Amino acid sequence: MNRFGLLSLYRSLTRHKLYAALNIGGLAIGIAVFIVLGLYVRFETSFEKWLPNHEETYLIQAEWNIPDSPFNGAFDSTMGGLLEELRAEHPGLVGTRLRGGVDRGSILRGGSSTLTDFVQVDPAFLDVIELPLVAGDRDSALARPNSAIISETLARSLFQDRDPIGRMITATYDEPQNYRVTAVFRDMPDATEINFDIATPLPKNPPNEVWYNWGSSQVQTFVRMEDPRDIPVFEDSMAQLVKRSAIDDLGSDAADVMSLRLQPLAEGHLTPEGQATASLRLTVVTLGIVGVLTLLIAMVNYVNLATARSVLRAREIAIRKVSGATRGAIIAQLLAEAVLNAALACLVGLILAEIALPLVNAAGGLSLAIPYALVIPALIMLAVIIGLAAGSYPALAISVYRPAAVLASSRAPGGGKSATRVREALVALQFGLATAFLIGTLVLAAQMQHVRNSDLGFERDGLLVVNSFDAAALSRSQRVAMIERWKALPGVRSVGIADSAPGGTGTVNFSTVSPPGATGPGPSLRRISTGPDFFEAIGAKPIAGRLLGDEFRLDDVSRRESGQIANILVDRSGSRALGFSDPQEAVGQVVRGANDDYEIVGVVEDLRFFTPREPHAATYFQYNGDMPAFPVANIRFNGNPREIASAVHSVWNEAADNVPFDAGGASMRLAEFYEDDERAARLFAIGAGLAVLIGMVGLWGLASFNTARRVKEIGIRKSLGASATDIVKLLVGQFMRPVLIANLIAWPLAYFAMRTWLAGFDDRIALSPLFFIGASLVAIAIAVLTVLGQSLRASRTAPAWALRHD
Repeated sequence: MNRFGLLSLYRSLTRHKLYAALNIGGLAIGIAVFIVLGLYVRFETSFEKWLPNHEETYLIQAEWNIPDSPFNGAFDSTMGGLLEELRAEHPGLVGTRLRGGVDRGSILRGGSSTLTDFVQVDPAFLDVIELPLVAGDRDSALARPNSAIISETLARSLFQDRDPIGRMITATYDEPQNYRVTAVFRDMPDATEINFDIATPLPKNPPNEVWYNWGSSQVQTFVRMEDPRDIPVFEDSMAQLVKRSAIDDLGSDAADVMSLRLQPLAEGHLTPEGQATASLRLTVVTLGIVGVLTLLIAMVNYVNLATARSVLRAREIAIRKVSGATRGAIIAQLLAEAVLNAALACLVGLILAEIALPLVNAAGGLSLAIPYALVIPALIMLAVIIGLAAGSYPALAISVYRPAAVLASSRAPGGGKSATRVREALVALQFGLATAFLIGTLVLAAQMQHVRNSDLGFERDGLLVVNSFDAAALSRSQRVAMIERWKALPGVRSVGIADSAPGGTGTVNFSTVSPPGATGPGPSLRRISTGPDFFEAIGAKPIAGRLLGDEFRLDDVSRRESGQIANILVDRSGSRALGFSDPQEAVGQVVRGANDDYEIVGVVEDLRFFTPREPHAATYFQYNGDMPAFPVANIRFNGNPREIASAVHSVWNEAADNVPFDAGGASMRLAEFYEDDERAARLFAIGAGLAVLIGMVGLWGLASFNTARRVKEIGIRKSLGASATDIVKLLVGQFMRPVLIANLIAWPLAYFAMRTWLAGFDDRIALSPLFFIGASLVAIAIAVLTVLGQSLRASRTAPAWALRHD
């Protein structure tokens, strides 16, 4: 672009400051939303890609297919001895195992212990998961049984500025042990699922009796595959291994019940385990689409305003053509101006994104940052694309105007009916997308409100869950003593024990239960082992029959003699799964388990301890008056949660100060299930609000442009007797047609998107027409209010002034 072209662009921007601000500002907002949501998508899809050779690393998943089981699907954990079995088949196989994870262990310092993310791994772990080390030797770091590698943060916490290599620490995994620090690894980024602060070698002897049981879930098993073409052969060999070796544990149909498959390491974050729907994957895709559509709305808005305003330059172009400018030169100038305008919008959008990022990080619980080395080249390309898209039509349309016709006319050409229809179509498109966003926002908000307030079968408020109660270092006498002291605390109503608790804490067990008269195996039901006062503590009441307790000897599995029929409870779903249409019908019925017969003595509501995105598993409850294995304490209380938690913690420290304390309110534990969806709802609402704002900016600009072009027409109409109300109806009605047509775009798009999103919830709201009608009414109201100001001002114009106006 020459000096004259830059001067022309400057004059165009300064002469029409408001329109330039609307045009560039709307596009800048769309670009800012696109940048922020693009950063979110980039973060969520970057997990494990920071590891060297991650594309050659695979996680072995166990995929279960048990008829009528609620636990089918692919799971990340395998039996502990799987890698040894595979190496016997494939000598030289490079692989490793990881046992443990979040808050699995503790560090003992100054007589007290602190929870830490502790894992046990194979000596070759760093050959497969190539963590960057800041100190120590990679080859020998895990060679000795008492070796430990720790993170930079843990090293600073333990040793401050002293060299940690060779120093001793006391840590607990299964039991307290002294370890020598042999390496320090760089703190892992946020984009990882392999997150821990300390790793030590796996014990040489199996840590439990089910280590080699094909049905157990003990470790994560990773292998390296340099050539992807080897994967089908390797997976086939694993299938043959299951078929030969798993018969004793899984039966003759072992290969049909369980299979092993390889999952690329970088895909684990967005791939759910088990039957869980891909909520995070859907969230990432949804917000990526929101970013793209918001940018599209901004681009449509920009093109629309730029096209409408370009016709006002017809006289300027006519004079340039009279002065000898060729059509090619005019087209080049207009395209260059459009690209520079878009570049300015990209710069403003980048500034807005940088300003908004801290707020978005706070709203979404994120830590996003703009990588300028990647973003700036992308914005340059975007500016060129938007500029060419916005400038092509005006450049081609205006450059064909005949100078004599334009200069002889009393007004600039408006492009005729075809141009008007194009602008209306663009308004319909951008408001259609904005209305779809409004519908989505209403549905997301209603669904999140529903899952937060829905009946879970128990009282979530006033319940404290002590997860660390199952710590191996605790003796039975310590647990019993703590229970009695907790019961005596002011405000504590009851303390109940079970091997499961709200928030998903505890063990996962299932068993087949056959209904009365059935000849084959029955459905698989989740099995929860309870202790005294469990149902009282969580606030569950029977809907038929009674609860389990010490007063009935056959309720207690620890007191039942061989051959006696045990008493159990089932939940409402369990009652249905066993073929009873009414809960009362189930009471007194004898059903057959895998090894024993059970009598159903009561039915309770479904206790939804787990994520609302997974279907609730039909469940039965056993009673152990002694204490269930892997117990979790549930404390029902009245009063201030902080004071109760502090008092419970004090009792714990007095009884077991060497064991880390881990507890939290049931409501808080359950809230963790909603984090991804609530983050998506917040970011979606932000995108939707800005999309509507962009639409309002564009509609206001077009209304102002069209009103200015129709000043003389308004004057004539008023001279012929038209009232101010007639003028307002005329101008507002002109813009209502594309806004109403926008619903034809919005409703099908929103219906498909929201139906797909809601399908991920087992407990979901109905997709009511009220969401669609309400959002459309809001969009129409916004459109009316946007153009009403321009219309009212035009309707008050004096006819004499309007007829003289040029």
